Amino acid sequence: MKLVLKWMLLITLMMMNLKGFSQNVIKKSPQDSVKIQLTKPIAKLVIKDLITGDGLKKELNLVEDKIEILQQKIVLKDSIIFSLNSQIYNFNSILSTKSNQLLLSQDLSKKLQVDLKKQKFKNKLTIGGSVVAVIITALIVK
Repeated sequence: MKLVLKWMLLITLMMMNLKGFSQNVIKKSPQDSVKIQLTKPIAKLVIKDLITGDGLKKELNLVEDKIEILQQKIVLKDSIIFSLNSQIYNFNSILSTKSNQLLLSQDLSKKLQVDLKKQKFKNKLTIGGSVVAVIITALIVK
């Protein structure tokens, strides 16, 4: 505890001994401190110009902010358009794939119908041949 008190005392004594300083105005020449007096109407015009200039600066800042917002909107719209175009491309590719699948299934269906007709004909031929064979066998056996 005594050490802390000693340190606090030391710090306060050191702070009291520090010299403070500040910047002083140094005049280089008498021409630097020349004052200009304006007449009342000219002073009013100067004030009007300054106020107008300040207003125009604020308006310029607002317009720049609007331009930035519009540019952000354009970027957002471009990204939306790109995603929609990619969706359209995907839908078109899905549609073409489905149409190809439909054509393939129609071709397979036609081939299966032709094969079915052939198989039916073979079955009829086989049945007809069997009936003829049975009749011939029955005639021979009698």
